[in-house]
Amino acid sequence: MMRQAWICKEDAVAMVRQCALAGVSRATIYAQRVPGPDDESDLPLCSLIDEEYTRRPFYGSRKMVVFLKTAGHTVNRKRVQRLMRKMGLAGMAPGPNTSRPHPEHKVYPYLLRGVSVVRPNQVWSTDITYIRLEHGFAYLVAIIDWYSRRVLGWRISNSMDAMFCVDCLEESLRTHGNPEIFNSDQGSQFTSEAFTGILKREGIVMSMDGRGRALDNIFVERLWRSVKHEDVYLKGYASLGELTVGLTEYFAFYNNERPHQSLGQKTPEAVYRTAIGGGAVIVDKFPRAVEEPPAPLRSTGGSSTAEPRSEETPKKKPGQRRPAANEVECAA
Repeated sequence: MMRQAWICKEDAVAMVRQCALAGVSRATIYAQRVPGPDDESDLPLCSLIDEEYTRRPFYGSRKMVVFLKTAGHTVNRKRVQRLMRKMGLAGMAPGPNTSRPHPEHKVYPYLLRGVSVVRPNQVWSTDITYIRLEHGFAYLVAIIDWYSRRVLGWRISNSMDAMFCVDCLEESLRTHGNPEIFNSDQGSQFTSEAFTGILKREGIVMSMDGRGRALDNIFVERLWRSVKHEDVYLKGYASLGELTVGLTEYFAFYNNERPHQSLGQKTPEAVYRTAIGGGAVIVDKFPRAVEEPPAPLRSTGGSSTAEPRSEETPKKKPGQRRPAANEVECAA
């Protein structure tokens, strides 16, 4: 303490030099500094950041810098980071990877590219997403019917083990019967013997998304967008108990009340029950240049139901447009 008293902040000798001569750590000196009053110029910036974050909670410091510049405030990213940290704000960026494969698990081919889904229970699909809580994460798994977009079952867990996915699958099969094809990603939960064993036992054909194919499971991805923007981000759940109650109410609304544009403004429950007004297809925008035999289904020994592709990829004619993104049908 005596040597720390030798340091004079107003001295002509630089602080670094004084600390070196006295053998005192600069961090010790800096830690004793009393925080100064808030800069009044930060107040309007904090107000703008708070308002924009409320509208768009997925904005991080980079996008917030752009927003403030369009509002007429020239600030750098470090300042925005400091203000957001002070206000306890953080952009809702992607969290833990939920699709990690297991090297010893068998992976099945993707069978749905170009296949028209024309009836309920023809194709089911599943995926996992994370939900941020006040302390940590929860993980949500759901099973959806492609034809009607109806959520057939869901479960939440505070860990990434396979059992909550298995429970969700068993409940869906018990309640709604068996699908013809079941699609998932290559995550270790869905390639585990506990999960695939149930599908094999029921004689259900298995299909798995290709690596890097964002559109292979787009209907579940679109469901996650609806769940998060229409419920989770608005309510900000703090615990698993609150999340369970909230999602129970939301999925009841999603299935029975929420109209879907791609279903002719009908609800998933009505389309699933009547088998009228639904449908889905994943358009293959990048066909193979040379015809290949359909991949065998390892679960049945048969072959894919997708139609064979032409021997040659047709060349794009002058003035011909490329396929539009909305040619992949998706729930609104």
